[in-house]
Amino acid sequence: MPDRKPKAKPTPKKPKRAQLRGDSSSSDDDSDSEGDYSDAEPPRSCVSRPPKAEGKALAFRFLYDRVAELFAELLKSDLEHLRSGDTAKIGLAAKWCPSLRSSYDRSTLLCEAIARRVFPRDSSPEYLSIPDKHYAYRVRNRLRREVDVPLRKVLELPEVYMSARKWDELPYARVASRAMRQYKQAFDKHDKSGVAGFYDEVRAGLTRIPADAVLPHEILAAALKGEHDESAELQWRHMVASLASEGRLSNCIAMCALSSSVEKPPAAAAIALGLLISELSKDPWKGRVITFDATHQLHKVRGASLVEKLRTLAAVRAQKGANLQAVFNKILNVAVAGGLSKDMMVKRVFVLSDMEFDGWVGGEAWVSEHEAIKKKFAAEGFAVPEVVFWNVGTSKASVPVVAAQAGVALVSGYSKNLVRLFLEADGVLTPSAIMADAISGPEYDALEVLD
Repeated sequence: MPDRKPKAKPTPKKPKRAQLRGDSSSSDDDSDSEGDYSDAEPPRSCVSRPPKAEGKALAFRFLYDRVAELFAELLKSDLEHLRSGDTAKIGLAAKWCPSLRSSYDRSTLLCEAIARRVFPRDSSPEYLSIPDKHYAYRVRNRLRREVDVPLRKVLELPEVYMSARKWDELPYARVASRAMRQYKQAFDKHDKSGVAGFYDEVRAGLTRIPADAVLPHEILAAALKGEHDESAELQWRHMVASLASEGRLSNCIAMCALSSSVEKPPAAAAIALGLLISELSKDPWKGRVITFDATHQLHKVRGASLVEKLRTLAAVRAQKGANLQAVFNKILNVAVAGGLSKDMMVKRVFVLSDMEFDGWVGGEAWVSEHEAIKKKFAAEGFAVPEVVFWNVGTSKASVPVVAAQAGVALVSGYSKNLVRLFLEADGVLTPSAIMADAISGPEYDALEVLD
Protein backbone atom coordinates (compact mmCIF):
# COMPACT_ATOMS: atom_id res chain seq x y z
CA MET A 1 0.00 0.00 0.00
CA PRO A 2 1.31 3.44 -0.77
CA ASP A 3 2.29 5.51 2.19
CA ARG A 4 -0.36 7.96 3.16
CA LYS A 5 0.84 11.34 4.22
CA PRO A 6 -0.89 12.67 7.29
CA LYS A 7 -3.15 15.57 6.64
CA ALA A 8 -1.73 18.84 7.82
CA LYS A 9 -3.68 20.40 10.62
CA PRO A 10 -5.18 23.75 9.70
CA THR A 11 -3.34 26.65 11.26
CA PRO A 12 -5.65 28.38 13.73
CA LYS A 13 -6.46 31.89 12.80
CA LYS A 14 -5.11 34.57 15.05
CA PRO A 15 -8.04 36.22 16.82
CA LYS A 16 -8.57 39.74 15.76
CA ARG A 17 -8.10 42.49 18.27
CA ALA A 18 -11.41 43.87 19.36
CA GLN A 19 -11.79 47.22 17.71
CA LEU A 20 -13.27 50.08 19.58
CA ARG A 21 -15.76 52.44 18.07
CA GLY A 22 -14.01 54.93 15.85
CA ASP A 23 -10.85 52.81 15.43
CA SER A 24 -10.00 52.78 11.76
CA SER A 25 -6.67 51.02 12.24
CA SER A 26 -6.06 47.52 10.98
CA SER A 27 -6.59 44.69 13.43
CA ASP A 28 -3.11 43.38 12.58
CA ASP A 29 -1.49 46.62 13.68
CA ASP A 30 -0.40 45.63 17.18
CA SER A 31 2.39 48.13 17.65
CA ASP A 32 2.99 49.89 20.94
CA SER A 33 2.70 53.33 19.43
CA GLU A 34 0.36 55.70 21.15
CA GLY A 35 -1.82 55.76 18.04
CA ASP A 36 -3.15 52.30 18.88
CA TYR A 37 -5.48 53.89 21.38
CA SER A 38 -8.29 55.13 19.24
CA ASP A 39 -11.30 55.56 21.49
CA ALA A 40 -11.53 54.92 25.19
CA GLU A 41 -15.09 53.69 25.21
CA PRO A 42 -15.64 49.96 25.75
CA PRO A 43 -16.62 47.78 22.76
CA ARG A 44 -20.27 47.69 21.84
CA SER A 45 -22.01 44.40 22.53
CA CYS A 46 -22.40 42.14 19.51
CA VAL A 47 -25.84 41.66 18.00
CA SER A 48 -25.44 37.89 18.38
CA ARG A 49 -25.15 38.16 22.15
CA PRO A 50 -28.21 37.27 24.21
CA PRO A 51 -30.26 40.09 25.76
CA LYS A 52 -28.78 39.39 29.20
CA ALA A 53 -25.24 39.96 27.92
CA GLU A 54 -26.34 43.15 26.18
CA GLY A 55 -27.81 44.39 29.44
CA LYS A 56 -24.52 43.79 31.22
CA ALA A 57 -22.63 45.61 28.46
CA LEU A 58 -24.94 48.60 28.77
CA ALA A 59 -24.52 48.65 32.53
CA PHE A 60 -20.75 48.48 32.13
CA ARG A 61 -20.80 51.27 29.54
CA PHE A 62 -22.81 53.47 31.90
CA LEU A 63 -20.37 52.82 34.76
CA TYR A 64 -17.36 53.36 32.49
CA ASP A 65 -18.68 56.65 31.16
CA ARG A 66 -19.64 57.90 34.60
CA VAL A 67 -16.18 57.14 36.02
CA ALA A 68 -14.53 59.01 33.15
CA GLU A 69 -16.93 61.95 33.52
CA LEU A 70 -16.34 62.12 37.28
CA PHE A 71 -12.56 62.21 36.83
CA ALA A 72 -12.89 64.86 34.11
CA GLU A 73 -15.14 67.07 36.25
CA LEU A 74 -12.84 66.88 39.26
CA LEU A 75 -9.67 67.43 37.25
CA LYS A 76 -11.11 70.49 35.49
CA SER A 77 -12.22 71.88 38.84
CA ASP A 78 -8.75 71.32 40.30
CA LEU A 79 -7.17 73.06 37.30
CA GLU A 80 -9.34 76.12 37.98
CA HIS A 81 -8.16 76.12 41.61
CA LEU A 82 -4.56 75.82 40.40
CA ARG A 83 -4.90 78.74 37.99
CA SER A 84 -6.53 80.93 40.64
CA GLY A 85 -3.83 80.07 43.18
CA ASP A 86 -6.33 78.48 45.57
CA THR A 87 -4.28 75.29 45.89
CA ALA A 88 -5.78 74.38 49.27
CA LYS A 89 -8.99 73.34 47.47
CA ILE A 90 -7.25 70.96 45.07
CA GLY A 91 -8.47 67.41 45.63
CA LEU A 92 -6.88 64.03 45.00
CA ALA A 93 -8.33 63.31 41.56
CA ALA A 94 -4.88 63.65 39.95
CA LYS A 95 -3.46 61.18 42.46
CA TRP A 96 -5.98 58.46 41.63
CA CYS A 97 -6.24 59.17 37.91
CA PRO A 98 -4.47 56.32 36.05
CA SER A 99 -1.13 57.34 34.58
CA LEU A 100 -0.76 57.28 30.81
CA ARG A 101 0.41 53.88 29.50
CA SER A 102 0.26 52.37 33.00
CA SER A 103 -1.13 48.86 33.46
CA TYR A 104 -4.50 50.32 34.47
CA ASP A 105 -4.57 52.53 31.39
CA ARG A 106 -3.62 49.70 29.02
CA SER A 107 -6.34 47.44 30.40
CA THR A 108 -9.11 50.04 30.56
CA LEU A 109 -8.13 52.88 28.17
CA LEU A 110 -9.48 55.14 30.89
CA CYS A 111 -6.88 57.87 30.31
CA GLU A 112 -8.21 58.44 26.82
CA ALA A 113 -11.80 58.47 28.01
CA ILE A 114 -10.90 61.14 30.57
CA ALA A 115 -8.79 63.13 28.10
CA ARG A 116 -11.64 63.26 25.56
CA ARG A 117 -13.87 64.82 28.20
CA VAL A 118 -11.29 67.28 29.51
CA PHE A 119 -10.32 68.34 25.97
CA PRO A 120 -13.36 67.69 23.72
CA ARG A 121 -13.03 68.07 19.95
CA ASP A 122 -14.85 71.39 19.89
CA SER A 123 -12.43 72.87 22.44
CA SER A 124 -9.84 73.59 19.73
CA PRO A 125 -10.15 74.22 15.96
CA GLU A 126 -7.17 71.98 15.21
CA TYR A 127 -9.00 68.94 16.58
CA LEU A 128 -11.82 69.31 14.06
CA SER A 129 -9.59 68.75 11.03
CA ILE A 130 -7.49 65.78 12.16
CA PRO A 131 -8.32 62.07 12.21
CA ASP A 132 -9.77 60.65 15.38
CA LYS A 133 -6.62 58.63 16.04
CA HIS A 134 -4.41 61.72 16.00
CA TYR A 135 -6.90 63.61 18.15
CA ALA A 136 -6.82 60.84 20.77
CA TYR A 137 -2.99 60.85 20.70
CA ARG A 138 -2.82 64.59 21.35
CA VAL A 139 -5.41 64.86 24.12
CA ARG A 140 -3.95 61.91 26.02
CA ASN A 141 -0.56 63.59 26.06
CA ARG A 142 -2.16 66.88 27.05
CA LEU A 143 -3.86 65.12 29.96
CA ARG A 144 -0.49 63.92 31.23
CA ARG A 145 1.47 67.09 30.50
CA GLU A 146 -1.05 69.83 31.34
CA VAL A 147 -3.23 68.16 33.99
CA ASP A 148 -1.69 65.23 35.85
CA VAL A 149 1.89 66.49 36.14
CA PRO A 150 1.18 70.02 37.45
CA LEU A 151 -1.57 68.87 39.83
CA ARG A 152 0.54 66.04 41.24
CA LYS A 153 3.43 68.46 41.68
CA VAL A 154 1.24 70.79 43.76
CA LEU A 155 -0.06 67.87 45.83
CA GLU A 156 3.54 66.85 46.55
CA LEU A 157 2.65 63.18 46.25
CA PRO A 158 5.36 60.84 47.50
CA GLU A 159 5.14 58.75 44.33
CA VAL A 160 6.37 61.73 42.28
CA TYR A 161 9.54 62.04 44.37
CA MET A 162 10.02 58.28 44.60
CA SER A 163 9.82 57.73 40.84
CA ALA A 164 12.29 60.60 40.31
CA ARG A 165 14.56 59.13 43.03
CA LYS A 166 14.46 62.43 44.91
CA TRP A 167 14.20 60.73 48.29
CA ASP A 168 15.91 63.54 50.18
CA GLU A 169 13.26 66.01 48.96
CA LEU A 170 10.25 64.05 50.21
CA PRO A 171 7.82 66.32 52.14
CA TYR A 172 6.94 63.83 54.88
CA ALA A 173 4.53 66.25 56.57
CA ARG A 174 2.28 65.96 53.49
CA VAL A 175 2.50 62.19 53.12
CA ALA A 176 -0.84 60.59 53.98
CA SER A 177 -0.86 58.24 56.95
CA ARG A 178 -1.71 55.21 54.84
CA ALA A 179 1.16 56.02 52.48
CA MET A 180 3.51 56.37 55.45
CA ARG A 181 2.68 52.80 56.45
CA GLN A 182 2.72 51.49 52.88
CA TYR A 183 6.11 52.98 52.00
CA LYS A 184 7.70 52.67 55.44
CA GLN A 185 10.35 50.17 54.33
CA ALA A 186 11.19 52.19 51.21
CA PHE A 187 11.55 55.40 53.22
CA ASP A 188 13.78 53.70 55.79
CA LYS A 189 15.91 52.17 53.05
CA HIS A 190 16.46 55.25 50.88
CA ASP A 191 16.09 58.17 53.32
CA LYS A 192 16.52 56.87 56.85
CA SER A 193 18.06 60.11 58.14
CA GLY A 194 15.28 62.18 56.56
CA VAL A 195 12.57 60.06 58.19
CA ALA A 196 14.34 60.23 61.56
CA GLY A 197 14.62 64.01 61.25
CA PHE A 198 10.92 64.28 60.46
CA TYR A 199 10.02 62.23 63.54
CA ASP A 200 12.26 64.48 65.67
CA GLU A 201 10.37 67.55 64.39
CA VAL A 202 7.02 65.90 65.22
CA ARG A 203 8.15 65.10 68.76
CA ALA A 204 9.38 68.68 69.16
CA GLY A 205 6.00 70.01 68.03
CA LEU A 206 7.46 71.73 64.95
CA THR A 207 5.24 69.76 62.59
CA ARG A 208 2.60 67.07 62.78
CA ILE A 209 2.20 63.63 61.33
CA PRO A 210 -0.99 63.11 59.31
CA ALA A 211 -3.50 60.78 60.96
CA ASP A 212 -6.67 61.77 59.14
CA ALA A 213 -9.09 59.06 58.01
CA VAL A 214 -7.13 56.38 59.87
CA LEU A 215 -8.92 54.18 62.38
CA PRO A 216 -7.41 53.24 65.77
CA HIS A 217 -6.82 49.57 64.96
CA GLU A 218 -5.21 50.51 61.64
CA ILE A 219 -2.65 52.68 63.44
CA LEU A 220 -2.01 49.84 65.89
CA ALA A 221 -1.51 47.22 63.15
CA ALA A 222 2.24 46.92 63.75
CA ALA A 223 1.98 47.15 67.54
CA LEU A 224 -0.65 44.39 67.59
CA LYS A 225 1.99 42.15 66.01
CA GLY A 226 4.50 43.13 68.67
CA GLU A 227 6.49 45.40 66.33
CA HIS A 228 7.62 48.90 67.25
CA ASP A 229 6.61 51.54 64.68
CA GLU A 230 7.68 55.12 65.35
CA SER A 231 5.21 56.47 62.80
CA ALA A 232 2.34 54.61 64.51
CA GLU A 233 3.41 55.95 67.91
CA LEU A 234 3.26 59.53 66.64
CA GLN A 235 0.01 58.99 64.74
CA TRP A 236 -1.59 57.53 67.87
CA ARG A 237 -0.54 60.51 69.97
CA HIS A 238 -1.92 62.86 67.34
CA MET A 239 -5.25 61.00 67.22
CA VAL A 240 -5.60 61.00 71.02
CA ALA A 241 -4.72 64.70 71.23
CA SER A 242 -7.12 65.59 68.41
CA LEU A 243 -10.07 63.68 69.91
CA ALA A 244 -9.28 64.99 73.40
CA SER A 245 -9.33 68.58 72.16
CA GLU A 246 -12.85 67.95 70.86
CA GLY A 247 -13.94 66.37 74.13
CA ARG A 248 -14.67 63.01 72.51
CA LEU A 249 -15.23 59.95 74.71
CA SER A 250 -14.23 61.79 77.87
CA ASN A 251 -15.10 60.09 81.17
CA CYS A 252 -15.96 56.76 79.61
CA ILE A 253 -14.60 53.37 80.56
CA ALA A 254 -14.30 50.10 78.67
CA MET A 255 -14.53 46.41 79.44
CA CYS A 256 -12.65 44.34 76.86
CA ALA A 257 -13.72 40.70 76.72
CA LEU A 258 -11.73 38.99 73.96
CA SER A 259 -11.46 35.30 73.17
CA SER A 260 -9.66 35.40 69.79
CA SER A 261 -6.30 36.72 68.62
CA VAL A 262 -5.97 40.49 68.74
CA GLU A 263 -4.50 40.40 65.23
CA LYS A 264 -7.93 39.58 63.78
CA PRO A 265 -9.73 42.77 62.64
CA PRO A 266 -12.80 42.58 64.95
CA ALA A 267 -10.75 41.81 68.08
CA ALA A 268 -8.13 44.36 67.01
CA ALA A 269 -10.84 47.01 66.71
CA ALA A 270 -12.19 46.16 70.17
CA ILE A 271 -8.83 46.32 71.93
CA ALA A 272 -7.83 49.49 70.05
CA LEU A 273 -11.07 51.21 71.06
CA GLY A 274 -10.58 50.02 74.64
CA LEU A 275 -7.11 51.58 74.73
CA LEU A 276 -8.34 54.77 73.07
CA ILE A 277 -11.23 55.16 75.53
CA SER A 278 -8.87 54.67 78.48
CA GLU A 279 -6.50 57.37 77.21
CA LEU A 280 -9.27 59.88 76.50
CA SER A 281 -10.80 59.62 79.97
CA LYS A 282 -9.86 61.79 82.93
CA ASP A 283 -8.67 60.67 86.36
CA PRO A 284 -9.45 58.40 88.08
CA TRP A 285 -10.66 56.57 84.96
CA LYS A 286 -7.76 57.61 82.72
CA GLY A 287 -5.52 54.76 81.59
CA ARG A 288 -7.78 52.09 83.07
CA VAL A 289 -10.21 49.41 81.95
CA ILE A 290 -12.58 47.24 83.97
CA THR A 291 -11.66 43.56 84.07
CA PHE A 292 -14.22 41.15 82.63
CA ASP A 293 -14.36 38.79 85.61
CA ALA A 294 -15.86 38.45 89.09
CA THR A 295 -13.48 41.03 90.62
CA HIS A 296 -14.27 43.93 88.26
CA GLN A 297 -11.01 45.67 89.04
CA LEU A 298 -9.92 48.98 87.52
CA HIS A 299 -6.99 47.53 85.62
CA LYS A 300 -4.13 49.95 84.94
CA VAL A 301 -2.91 49.88 81.34
CA ARG A 302 0.84 50.09 81.85
CA GLY A 303 3.64 50.72 79.39
CA ALA A 304 5.45 53.56 77.66
CA SER A 305 5.00 52.31 74.09
CA LEU A 306 1.98 51.03 72.21
CA VAL A 307 3.43 47.53 72.15
CA GLU A 308 3.74 47.50 75.96
CA LYS A 309 0.26 48.97 76.50
CA LEU A 310 -1.38 46.49 74.16
CA ARG A 311 0.48 43.62 75.78
CA THR A 312 -0.93 44.47 79.22
CA LEU A 313 -4.39 45.13 77.80
CA ALA A 314 -4.46 41.88 75.82
CA ALA A 315 -3.54 39.99 78.99
CA VAL A 316 -6.92 40.92 80.51
CA ARG A 317 -8.89 37.95 79.19
CA ALA A 318 -12.58 37.30 79.65
CA GLN A 319 -13.45 35.08 82.62
CA LYS A 320 -16.61 33.77 84.24
CA GLY A 321 -18.40 35.71 86.94
CA ALA A 322 -18.77 39.07 85.21
CA ASN A 323 -21.89 40.85 86.43
CA LEU A 324 -23.22 44.18 85.22
CA GLN A 325 -24.63 45.27 88.57
CA ALA A 326 -21.26 44.60 90.20
CA VAL A 327 -19.63 46.80 87.56
CA PHE A 328 -21.93 49.69 88.51
CA ASN A 329 -21.22 49.11 92.20
CA LYS A 330 -17.48 49.27 91.50
CA ILE A 331 -17.82 52.54 89.58
CA LEU A 332 -19.99 54.08 92.30
CA ASN A 333 -17.61 53.02 95.07
CA VAL A 334 -14.62 54.56 93.27
CA ALA A 335 -16.52 57.81 92.70
CA VAL A 336 -17.66 58.08 96.32
CA ALA A 337 -14.26 57.15 97.74
CA GLY A 338 -12.56 59.70 95.51
CA GLY A 339 -15.06 62.46 96.28
CA LEU A 340 -15.77 62.98 92.58
CA SER A 341 -18.11 65.69 91.35
CA LYS A 342 -21.04 64.94 89.03
CA ASP A 343 -19.14 65.95 85.89
CA MET A 344 -16.33 63.52 86.75
CA MET A 345 -18.60 60.47 86.89
CA VAL A 346 -18.37 57.90 84.09
CA LYS A 347 -20.83 58.74 81.32
CA ARG A 348 -20.76 55.44 79.43
CA VAL A 349 -19.54 51.92 80.00
CA PHE A 350 -18.50 50.17 76.79
CA VAL A 351 -18.53 46.38 76.88
CA LEU A 352 -16.39 45.44 73.86
CA SER A 353 -16.34 41.75 73.04
CA ASP A 354 -15.99 39.24 70.23
CA MET A 355 -18.31 36.83 72.07
CA GLU A 356 -22.04 36.64 72.62
CA PHE A 357 -23.43 38.26 75.76
CA ASP A 358 -25.03 35.12 77.16
CA GLY A 359 -25.60 35.25 80.92
CA TRP A 360 -26.08 39.02 81.20
CA VAL A 361 -29.33 40.29 82.64
CA GLY A 362 -32.06 41.12 80.17
CA GLY A 363 -35.76 41.54 79.59
CA GLU A 364 -37.96 42.31 82.57
CA ALA A 365 -35.18 41.40 85.00
CA TRP A 366 -33.15 44.33 83.72
CA VAL A 367 -35.91 46.80 84.56
CA SER A 368 -35.77 46.01 88.27
CA GLU A 369 -31.96 45.75 88.21
CA HIS A 370 -31.62 49.12 86.52
CA GLU A 371 -34.08 50.78 88.89
CA ALA A 372 -32.08 49.53 91.88
CA ILE A 373 -28.86 50.85 90.33
CA LYS A 374 -30.47 54.24 89.63
CA LYS A 375 -31.54 54.57 93.26
CA LYS A 376 -28.00 53.81 94.49
CA PHE A 377 -26.47 56.42 92.19
CA ALA A 378 -29.16 59.00 92.95
CA ALA A 379 -28.54 58.58 96.67
CA GLU A 380 -24.95 59.72 96.09
CA GLY A 381 -25.96 62.51 93.69
CA PHE A 382 -24.87 60.81 90.45
CA ALA A 383 -26.60 59.86 87.21
CA VAL A 384 -26.34 56.23 86.09
CA PRO A 385 -23.82 55.68 83.24
CA GLU A 386 -25.17 54.39 79.96
CA VAL A 387 -24.10 50.91 78.87
CA VAL A 388 -23.10 50.06 75.30
CA PHE A 389 -22.75 46.36 74.50
CA TRP A 390 -20.75 45.94 71.30
CA ASN A 391 -20.23 42.46 69.91
CA VAL A 392 -17.55 42.92 67.25
CA GLY A 393 -17.54 39.19 66.48
CA THR A 394 -18.92 37.75 63.28
CA SER A 395 -21.36 35.40 64.99
CA LYS A 396 -24.91 36.49 65.68
CA ALA A 397 -25.02 38.30 68.99
CA SER A 398 -27.56 37.46 71.65
CA VAL A 399 -29.45 40.41 73.04
CA PRO A 400 -28.60 41.20 76.67
CA VAL A 401 -31.45 43.71 76.91
CA VAL A 402 -34.06 44.88 74.46
CA ALA A 403 -33.23 47.98 72.47
CA ALA A 404 -36.11 49.99 73.89
CA GLN A 405 -34.86 49.87 77.47
CA ALA A 406 -33.36 53.05 78.83
CA GLY A 407 -29.67 53.40 79.46
CA VAL A 408 -28.62 50.48 77.26
CA ALA A 409 -27.60 50.13 73.63
CA LEU A 410 -26.61 47.05 71.66
CA VAL A 411 -24.28 47.12 68.66
CA SER A 412 -23.55 43.97 66.69
CA GLY A 413 -20.97 43.32 64.00
CA TYR A 414 -17.81 45.00 62.82
CA SER A 415 -17.02 47.34 59.93
CA LYS A 416 -14.71 50.27 59.35
CA ASN A 417 -17.70 52.56 58.84
CA LEU A 418 -19.13 51.49 62.20
CA VAL A 419 -15.84 52.30 63.97
CA ARG A 420 -15.65 55.66 62.18
CA LEU A 421 -19.22 56.51 63.14
CA PHE A 422 -18.48 55.45 66.72
CA LEU A 423 -15.71 58.06 66.95
CA GLU A 424 -17.68 60.79 65.19
CA ALA A 425 -20.82 60.22 67.29
CA ASP A 426 -18.91 60.22 70.60
CA GLY A 427 -19.78 56.57 71.13
CA VAL A 428 -23.55 57.04 70.67
CA LEU A 429 -24.65 54.46 68.10
CA THR A 430 -28.33 54.07 67.27
CA PRO A 431 -30.04 52.40 64.30
CA SER A 432 -31.32 55.78 63.10
CA ALA A 433 -27.84 57.33 63.36
CA ILE A 434 -26.30 54.47 61.37
CA MET A 435 -28.99 54.75 58.70
CA ALA A 436 -28.66 58.54 58.52
CA ASP A 437 -24.90 58.23 58.10
CA ALA A 438 -25.30 55.67 55.33
CA ILE A 439 -27.51 57.96 53.23
CA SER A 440 -25.95 61.32 54.12
CA GLY A 441 -23.43 61.40 51.28
CA PRO A 442 -23.73 64.02 48.52
CA GLU A 443 -24.28 61.23 45.99
CA TYR A 444 -27.81 60.88 47.39
CA ASP A 445 -28.71 64.56 47.10
CA ALA A 446 -30.13 64.17 43.60
CA LEU A 447 -32.44 61.30 44.55
CA GLU A 448 -36.17 61.94 44.87
CA VAL A 449 -38.81 59.87 46.63
CA LEU A 450 -41.83 59.30 44.43
CA ASP A 451 -44.97 58.23 46.23
